[in-house]
Amino acid sequence: MILGLVDEAIKAGARQSAVCEMIGLSPRTPQRWREQEVGTDRRNGPRSVPKNKLTFSERAHILERVNQPEFRDISPKQIVPILAERCEYIASESTMYRVLHEANQVRHRETSKPPQKRRKPRELAATGPNQVWSWDITYLLTTVKGQYYRAYIVLDVWSRKIVAAEVFEEESAEHAALLVSRACEQFEVLFGQLVLHADNGGPMKAATMLATLQKLGVACSFSRPGVSNDNPFSESSFRTMKSRPNFPDRPFASLEEARAWLREFTRWYNTQHRHSAISYVTPDERHFGRDKKILRLRRKTYAMARASQPQRWSRHCRLWNSPKIVTLNPIATPGGSIGA
Repeated sequence: MILGLVDEAIKAGARQSAVCEMIGLSPRTPQRWREQEVGTDRRNGPRSVPKNKLTFSERAHILERVNQPEFRDISPKQIVPILAERCEYIASESTMYRVLHEANQVRHRETSKPPQKRRKPRELAATGPNQVWSWDITYLLTTVKGQYYRAYIVLDVWSRKIVAAEVFEEESAEHAALLVSRACEQFEVLFGQLVLHADNGGPMKAATMLATLQKLGVACSFSRPGVSNDNPFSESSFRTMKSRPNFPDRPFASLEEARAWLREFTRWYNTQHRHSAISYVTPDERHFGRDKKILRLRRKTYAMARASQPQRWSRHCRLWNSPKIVTLNPIATPGGSIGA
């Protein structure tokens, strides 16, 4: 029967490997069955219920927990570290996603194009805060058609903390120079300590901006023209900003309204947003070194959970470690992997 279905699909134009993948077989299995002159499904399947299978009550508890008001608008990747800090473990991210999928509660928020491999500019590595910053400008809608406000955001690559943010009515090297100067003064950046990465926009390469950076002792780094992937940290922060549930669905009525919204977003991003790339701690916690205590607590919680139900753990506990080195535009190694 199975071989007949496979043959029908192949005659209809499907590839054998794709058909076998859909029915859960290796492409070699139908070949072996044909050699043995067997035309039926010989898959045995599991003979006993897995010991670590979730019970009905455990699944119900997971659904109840993740649908509570404080969790229903965030993903399991955010829920798990929050619960771990409260010394509570109910399931891993993959288990939560599986239970939510079975309950038809998982959906994609948007479609994304697959990443493309491109040649990167020079590599910049940060081992601590205030070593590599990234900045860019994004448009915000106004009530006048064809006119936009410009949101300037400067981001610390190592901690993902927004170190400076402001909205202006136009793109200007003077605005950018003043914003970066204030941030350097606020975070006590020393001469020669910092590299600032940006794209090839006019304000980024204007004489005023370059002269200010030279005076501050800040080195410059630029993306290739027209390649947004060379400035991924800033682009990622813009995507987070504009995909927030409370991002206005109407244009900003005034410059003051846009500035007030950006201030509130910056506060949320730095103090509440648990960033996936830094082990789901907030940028402020990582920037000021408070993440170490939080990650130790999570590791302790996981160790206790494993000790109480060892049958649920087939491998080691989650490490809950943040990257010690963060690289902007890493160079591909000879083995094909990307540098840390």
